[in-house]
Amino acid sequence: MQNFKDFIPLVLIFVIFYFFLIRPQQKKVKEHKAMVENLSRGDKVVTSSGIIGVIERIIDNDKVEVLIADNVKVEIIKSTGIQGLLNPPVPVPEIKK
Repeated sequence: MQNFKDFIPLVLIFVIFYFFLIRPQQKKVKEHKAMVENLSRGDKVVTSSGIIGVIERIIDNDKVEVLIADNVKVEIIKSTGIQGLLNPPVPVPEIKK
């Protein structure tokens, strides 16, 4: 019985780590993945390096071409190069009858 009591603090620490560190990080990664998958032409984005631009075209499923200045376009890998949207889509409220 004494051995079981010795493991209770370790289990408690793991549970605390899970709910305060691991779970929120997994949720954040899931949200970023969904955002990257829903990128479309005309979206204003911020790259991981802090450059703001507009998506000109989507190349395959893993790259986008971003317009960062007049006649200046760069290819960026979607999953690692796009940090966030500057014009996030506004959810349309449902009409209740």
